[in-house]
Amino acid sequence: MIEVAAKLTRGPVFLAGEVLECIITFTNPMSMRSTSASSEMLAWSSAQIHCQFSASEHRVILPPSEDSRHDAQAENETVFVPNRGERGQCILSTPPKILFCDLRLDPGETKSYSYCETVPVDGPPSFKGQSVKYVYKLTVGCQRVNSPIRLLRVPFRVLIVQGLENYLFPADEDVAPSNPFLEEEGNTKKESRLVELATEMLSASSRRSLHLFNITNTRGKVGKFCIFKTVYKIGEDIVGTFDFSEGDIPCLQYIVSLQTEEKIQEAFQRRPGQAVSLVTHARCQESCLHTAKTHFSLPIPLTAPPEFSTNIVSLSWRLHFEFVTSRQPVDPPIVPENETEVIVLSGAEHIEVDTFSWDLPVKVLPTNPVLASYGLQFSSSNSISI
Repeated sequence: MIEVAAKLTRGPVFLAGEVLECIITFTNPMSMRSTSASSEMLAWSSAQIHCQFSASEHRVILPPSEDSRHDAQAENETVFVPNRGERGQCILSTPPKILFCDLRLDPGETKSYSYCETVPVDGPPSFKGQSVKYVYKLTVGCQRVNSPIRLLRVPFRVLIVQGLENYLFPADEDVAPSNPFLEEEGNTKKESRLVELATEMLSASSRRSLHLFNITNTRGKVGKFCIFKTVYKIGEDIVGTFDFSEGDIPCLQYIVSLQTEEKIQEAFQRRPGQAVSLVTHARCQESCLHTAKTHFSLPIPLTAPPEFSTNIVSLSWRLHFEFVTSRQPVDPPIVPENETEVIVLSGAEHIEVDTFSWDLPVKVLPTNPVLASYGLQFSSSNSISI
């Protein structure tokens, strides 16, 4: 028996364009003192990154598979197909890299190999929605002689910075290798530059610009709403303030919800008009009658997806507001100045109200992959026994 363990060195979250590194360890767990101790052999092992796409058949017209050969190969256990047995379609994969051929491990011996690969920038981000799913995995294939291939999978999350895949390096930018015998030098520079560009694009979310909105309905002005920016990163808090002191219409209650809108592109809609799914990630509800000023704070979960768009689905973020206002003025309670006895104040039993809603689009970008790792529930390692 041989134990195979794979561990992502920096955690399970990566920006597209970053280099993923995984340490893959092969161990013969038998002790040399055991009477049945013997050497173990593996014919070969290789590793590969792939992205699986799956969709709800009730909501999405599935696109044709780009490679129909996978279905035929999946029946053959002696061919390395990283997505064998997986649900959905393999829409992206990197070239497989061979770790070794003919590995012999004596009892108690361990050997480790490092697998490095750049996460493609032209793929979709990791996403598990109500209609579609994009799941990334690193798959390690191992085989004994005359035995079926065994697969070890390590899932990880990919964050995409929109627009980075379309960036063209200037002709005079030094991304080519200075030494023709060092082919990887130029590639490393380009990958490093892509990550730097992603960091610069994400830094735009830290810029503040005051945004003021008047809250009105058909009867008049309710108040003002203020927000300091409309671009955020995953893990940040969205903070806004309300000012009802100058309103003509009393506001009894407000509800603010942080939502994502998952929309299927028109060409893939199973039923037109039913291709939008809303998910609420945070919610704040407050009674505000006779309140002059108040505020709310809604956190963006680290597990939430940033906005993105593919040829099949798009995801956008918004703040959804609901206001309950009174149709007539509501006088505040009056307490006599020299009153010494306990007074019980009660609100009006019947108030005629109006309800209206409003949506404010916001932009949510990825965050530092290391920070995003803290919000994930799955491990960055896995193991099997062969």
